[in-house]
Amino acid sequence: MKTMALGRRWSRIVLPALLCVMVVGGAAFGGEEGRAKYVFLFIGDGMGVAQRQAAELYVAALKEPARSGRDRLLMNTFPSQGLTATHDLTSVIPDSSSAGTAISTGFRTRSGVVGMDADAKVPYETIAESAKKCGWKVGILTTVSLDHATPAAFYAHVPSRGHMYDISLQLARSGFDYFAGGQLMEPVSKSDPDKPNALEEAKKNGYTVAMGRAGLDALKPGIGKTIAMSANVDQFAAMYFTVDQAREGGHVSLADYLVKGIELLENPEGFFIMVEGGRIDWACHGNDAGAAIHDTLALDEAVAKAVAFSRKHPEETLIVVTGDHETGGMALGFAGTRYTFSIDKIQRQKMSYIQFNSRLEEYKRAHNSTADAKLEDLMPLIQEAFGLYIMPDEEKAVLTKTVAAGKTQGASDEVKNAGRDAELKLKSGMALSDLELSVLRDAFKQSMIGRKERVKDDHAYLVYGNEEPLTVKLTTILNNKAGLAWTSYSHTGAPVQTSALGTGAEQFNGYYHQTEIHRKIMAITGLR
Repeated sequence: MKTMALGRRWSRIVLPALLCVMVVGGAAFGGEEGRAKYVFLFIGDGMGVAQRQAAELYVAALKEPARSGRDRLLMNTFPSQGLTATHDLTSVIPDSSSAGTAISTGFRTRSGVVGMDADAKVPYETIAESAKKCGWKVGILTTVSLDHATPAAFYAHVPSRGHMYDISLQLARSGFDYFAGGQLMEPVSKSDPDKPNALEEAKKNGYTVAMGRAGLDALKPGIGKTIAMSANVDQFAAMYFTVDQAREGGHVSLADYLVKGIELLENPEGFFIMVEGGRIDWACHGNDAGAAIHDTLALDEAVAKAVAFSRKHPEETLIVVTGDHETGGMALGFAGTRYTFSIDKIQRQKMSYIQFNSRLEEYKRAHNSTADAKLEDLMPLIQEAFGLYIMPDEEKAVLTKTVAAGKTQGASDEVKNAGRDAELKLKSGMALSDLELSVLRDAFKQSMIGRKERVKDDHAYLVYGNEEPLTVKLTTILNNKAGLAWTSYSHTGAPVQTSALGTGAEQFNGYYHQTEIHRKIMAITGLR
């Protein structure tokens, strides 16, 4: 009996590793060169072509000194660029679980399913599981909760992305080496209190749980399996939007988590690291271009850390950047601005739509009666958050006269007055028009009504979606002033951009379905 048990254990543990060695070694000895053994896969959730271009144009317009003169997204400079279709088995417009599964396993499934076939009966092995089986170290990073759809698609197999407790348990039992980012949304079963806490299960399985900056800094190579979580998360267990992190300080960035991940995971055998910018999608659901741009830039800063690593291992590293789908139907161009585009207006936004929602809720709690609630009460907060304000008529007249006078200055005064005139023009452009004020007053009335009492017809959805009426109109008005527009509050079927740098990067040129990302990485690494 002992011999039979030992044989079964040998076949389950040793045989897969030997097969992996045979496949990788066989390919190498067959004369094929350039096998990548350090793989970074970046996924901007909801990040389509427009989101990337908007972020790049924003940086170029501001010439941010923090980016050391680099006015392009690093991901957009990669030598290989492709377009990737994202449809799943049930829809032209996928969700994050089916899209994540397509990338992680190379198989299409139906919306809502994580890591399994369309009938949710057959689990598919993910690229991360293949890497782990072959002796690589594995890291999964995200700005949202660690049990959310995209990270789950690399380690979990469940019929529904909504089974977040089951996903959390599978994380705790995955054996992967490094998880980092948000916390767990459902570490405890809602239906059965006797089931184990997922974090306690992780600790029992040898994981060190590190919280916040201090916990992260304390992690050193050799510590073993680790779950590093942000100490500052919202009600959805996600890291704060980057624009809100900047306001508050003390947050750990996605790039910080990746730097630590590289430190912990680097080894001669190789590693696979998936990094998700998950809140790009959330911002686009709320039609909040400012929050989406800042989180796209945060993802690009993490990409820079991978590029720095690749310079030490240029023949062994592959970096791929893609999106799982596009969200919001973002367009660079708006009917109201015709051919003008002023993305520099986005710099006036200092708060995400979610942060503004929380401040709006405070106001609503203090004004139970809609009779004593006025939009004007919120104008200081609106200006603080989005830079939008009501310009008095007398100020408007003086500003118009000043701008006009600036245009009549002689050529010798042109340079001296250029900065002042640009600032005055920007200030004037942030003033709310009568039409915009009318739109905000209607939205304010809807926001002050309880959610159950609000109008829920098709017109109301077209105007507000499922978002907070006042907030979504503030973000769209600011976006429209900048020349940005939206077609949806949900995902779209638009192709996304895929970029690659390093060993085998040329295979990512062209137009292909996102399932090919998995197949291309597997071929370049020799993993099976």
